[in-house]
Amino acid sequence: MAKKNIFSFLNFFKDDEDDDSINLEKSLIRYKIKSQKKDLTDEQKKQSADAVFSKIEQMPDFIKAETVLLYWSTTHELPTHDFIIKWSKEKKILLPVVVGHKMIIKPFTKVEDMTKGKLGIWEPESQETFFNQIDLVIAPGIAFDRKRRRLGRGKGYYDIYFKDKKMKKWGVAFDFQLLDLVPVANFDIKMNKVFTPSFTIE
Repeated sequence: MAKKNIFSFLNFFKDDEDDDSINLEKSLIRYKIKSQKKDLTDEQKKQSADAVFSKIEQMPDFIKAETVLLYWSTTHELPTHDFIIKWSKEKKILLPVVVGHKMIIKPFTKVEDMTKGKLGIWEPESQETFFNQIDLVIAPGIAFDRKRRRLGRGKGYYDIYFKDKKMKKWGVAFDFQLLDLVPVANFDIKMNKVFTPSFTIE
C-alpha cells in the first residue's frame, strides 16, 4: 500500500510537470502566431478568407446545413464579415457571446444589431439565446495541426461549449496557422475538418 501511495504521489508531480510543459509550448506558439499575423495586409487577409470560404461553400455539409455557428472576426482573425452577411439571407447564422466564464450562442440578424462586448468583440445585441441543434460550427483558432487539433486563446470557451455536443466542427485559419503538431491537453476538442487557403485537412 505504501509503494502504491508513493507512485501516486510521484505521478501527481509528473502530471503537473507535463501540464506546465504543454502550457509553455502553447504560449510560445501563441506568441509566434501573433507576430506573424501583424505582417498581414488587409488584402492578404481578404484573399485568404475568399480562398477558404469558397472551398467551404462547395462542401455538401455546408450546403445542407440550416444553422451555422460562426464568429465575428477581429482584425487578427480570418475575416468572416462578408461571408456572414452573405449567408445570413439563406441560413440561420449564430455567433458566440462570452458571459462570465462561459460561451452562449445568439442569432445574427444584421450588422446594425451588433454591439461591442466586454472583451472588445462585436456580438449580437439581442437578448435571445439559441439552444436548439446546430448543424455546423466554423471556428477560429490560434493554430491547428494535421491531426485536426485546435489551439485556442487559452480560456477554453469553445472546448467547454463543444463538450458532449454532437455537431460538425470545422476550423479555419491562415496557412501559417497550420502546424505539424500542436500541444494538447485531455480536454482539447478535435475539429472534423480544418481549412486554410492552401490546405483542407479531413
